[in-house]
Amino acid sequence: MTSMDVRAVPGVPESELDAATLAALPDSAPPAPWDCACSAVVWVARATPAAADALHPDIRASGRTVAVVGAMVRYLDTPVGSYDEVLGAVAVLHRGRARGSVPFMAVDSLASLVGGRLNWSLPKSLAEFTGAPAAGSTMSASGMGWRVSATARTRGPAVPVKLAGRLAQWWPDGIVRESVLQSKGSMHPALVRVEVESTGPLADWLRPGLHVGAVIERAKFLLPEATEGA
Repeated sequence: MTSMDVRAVPGVPESELDAATLAALPDSAPPAPWDCACSAVVWVARATPAAADALHPDIRASGRTVAVVGAMVRYLDTPVGSYDEVLGAVAVLHRGRARGSVPFMAVDSLASLVGGRLNWSLPKSLAEFTGAPAAGSTMSASGMGWRVSATARTRGPAVPVKLAGRLAQWWPDGIVRESVLQSKGSMHPALVRVEVESTGPLADWLRPGLHVGAVIERAKFLLPEATEGA
C-alpha cells in the first residue's frame, strides 16, 4: 500500500483522517512483525446490534458478534518508539473460535498510525491523551468530535497471564487477513468506569458505564504479519 492508500482502510466515522493529518504522515513505517511492551486498562462489554454495524460487512457476515473489548494502552517499547492508544474491538465467533476486529483505534504517533494501516489494515487516527493506564488513574483520549476516558479500580492481586488472540481485518484489496497475537504479562482484575462522547456512533457500541476489566501493569506481545484468513 502507498501513503495514498491508507485512506482506504475501513473504520467507523471517528477513524477518518483529515487533510492536515494526511499531509503530515510519513511515507512508510517499519514492517511487521512488531515486538512491543505496554501497560493498559482493558474492559469487556456485551455486544449490541450497533457493534455488528460497526464492522465491515465481510467481517460481520463471518460470524456472530459476542462482545466488545475496549482499551487504553501506553506503549513503552515498539519499532516506532513509545506512544498512547485507545481502541474498540468487536469479538466475532467464527467457525467455533473467537476473533477480534477493530473498527476504531487512535494513537498520538504519526508513525504508528501509518504502521497500523499499512501492516494490519487497522483504522488508526490521531488523538491527544492525558493520564495513565493505571489503577486509580483516569486516562483520556480525544479526537475530531469524540472523547473516551477510562478509570480503573483494581480488585485483587496481580496474576500472570499468557494469551493468544486472532486479529481479523478487511483490507482494501477485498481480502480478510488475520494476525495471531502472542502476549504475556501480569494483570489485576478491575472494574472500569468508561465515558464515551461522540458526534458519531461510537458510544452506541463502545458503551459508557461500569465494566469488568483489568489493569495490565506490563505486558510483552508480538504482532506478526497479516495473512489471508480462513
